[in-house]
Amino acid sequence: MTVRPTPYVRNLPLGTDPAHCRQRIEALEHLLERAFPIPGTNKRVGLDVLLDFVPGIGPTVGAGLGAYLAWEGRNLGMSKWQILRMGKNIGIDWLLGLIPFVGAIPDYFFRSNTRNLRIIKKHLDKHHPATRTIDVPPLR
Repeated sequence: MTVRPTPYVRNLPLGTDPAHCRQRIEALEHLLERAFPIPGTNKRVGLDVLLDFVPGIGPTVGAGLGAYLAWEGRNLGMSKWQILRMGKNIGIDWLLGLIPFVGAIPDYFFRSNTRNLRIIKKHLDKHHPATRTIDVPPLR
């Protein structure tokens, strides 16, 4: 008798309430910035850095995915100033990624989606305190 492990499936909620938005943007930020481990290290990269190796199209797709975070922020009622800051982070990330192959290095250190997630979390913690979560670092 063989036992097959069940695959890890994360069901993302589709609701429009702030708690569901928070879960979606945290999942997208994880995918874009730290989804894949670098072999032999404890560092992680995401889809955003990997897309930078596809000249021209990759950084644009990464910026589009990052713009989804800003769109969710707009739907949460964030101020225009906050959305502008998020747009600036996305633009810098896109420009860094346009440098063929070498652009992945500064993009690894300038994690725009993580910065934008921090902006959104700060807004959610202030205006929707019921969505607060405790960030616990993973056990190693």
